[in-house]
Amino acid sequence: MQKLLKYIVTGLIVLAVLAFMTTYSVRFTESAVVTTFGKADGSRTEPGMGLRWPYPIQSVIKYDTRSRFVEAVPQTAATKDERQIIVSAFISWRVKDPLKFYQLYGSGARPIEHLRKADDQLKGSLSAALASISEYRLDELLNAREGSKLAELETKIRAKLTSREQAGGAGLALQEGGIEMLSVGIYNIQMPESITQNVFDAMKAARTRIAADAVKKGEAEAEAIRAQADADSRTIMDFVRQRAESIRSQGDREAAQYFAKMSEVPELAVFLKSLELMRDGISSRTTIIWPFSAPGMGVMNPTTSFDPGADALPKIFPNAAPDAGTKTAELKPGTAPAPK
Repeated sequence: MQKLLKYIVTGLIVLAVLAFMTTYSVRFTESAVVTTFGKADGSRTEPGMGLRWPYPIQSVIKYDTRSRFVEAVPQTAATKDERQIIVSAFISWRVKDPLKFYQLYGSGARPIEHLRKADDQLKGSLSAALASISEYRLDELLNAREGSKLAELETKIRAKLTSREQAGGAGLALQEGGIEMLSVGIYNIQMPESITQNVFDAMKAARTRIAADAVKKGEAEAEAIRAQADADSRTIMDFVRQRAESIRSQGDREAAQYFAKMSEVPELAVFLKSLELMRDGISSRTTIIWPFSAPGMGVMNPTTSFDPGADALPKIFPNAAPDAGTKTAELKPGTAPAPK
C-alpha cells in the first residue's frame, strides 16, 4: 500500500513537471511569442492555455500589452521667429503584434530588455521629430485667445513618427515592429531664464502697439460719427426751419382773412377778446375783485347797456365819452360798416 502511494505521488509529480514544461498560460494583459531553437514561429494574443515542446526545444516570451509611456529628454528648440524654448514631449504606445515586435527587438534574453530597446528608439525618434517646432512662431504655440496651434504641431510630429522615411527609424519601428502608437503630446514649454525678460518686453511692446492702434482707430471712428451727426443735425434743422416757415406762412394767409374782418369792426374784436379772456382766465369757482375799467372787464359792468333785441354791440366802456370825431358803428344782420 505504501509502495502504491509512492508511485501515485511520483506519477503526479512527473505529470506536474511535464505539464509545466509543455504548457504555458497567457493573461488578458499579455501576448506571447513561441520560439523554436530561438526562432519565432508563432504567437498568441488571446488569453488562455497553450502547448509547447519542453525547453530548450521551444520557449515562450511574454510581453505586457498595456500602454507604455516614453518621455523625451527636455531639449532646446528654435521657433520660426528665432525664439529659443525648452520643450518636453511624450509618446504612449503598446505592443500590438508580438511576433513582429520580437523579430525587430528580440535580440535580448528577457522581454523587459526588448521593451526598453523599443523605448530608447522611440525616444530618439521623438527628439528628432521635435524639429517641426521650427515651422511655428512662439505666439502661435502660446496664443490662448485666438487658438493655439499646439495640437497641429502634435499631429505633425505624429505624422513624422509614423513615416517610414523618418530619421531614427520610428516609422519602421511602428509599421514593421508591431507597435501601436496611442498618443503624442507636448506637455511643457519653457523659456530659458536668459531670454525670458526679453520675450516679455517684446510681447509687452507688441501689445502696446496693438492698444495704440485700437485707440487711434476708435478716435477716427468717433470723429467720423461726430461729423456725420453734425451733418445730420444741420440737415434736420434746415428742414425744420423750412417746415416752420411754411406753416407760419400758411397760418398768416389763413389768419389774414380773420384780421381783415376784425379790422372792419374793431368793437367786435374787442368784445370777443374780452369774452375769451373771461372764459380762459377765470374758473367757475373763482372770486375776483377787479375794476370794470380793466381790460376785458367791461363786459361784466352792470351798467353796460345791451339790448338783445337791438342790432348793436354792447359798449365795453359805457362811461367813456366818445371822441368828437368818432362815430359809433351799428351793425345790422347782413350788413358791414361803411368805409371811412
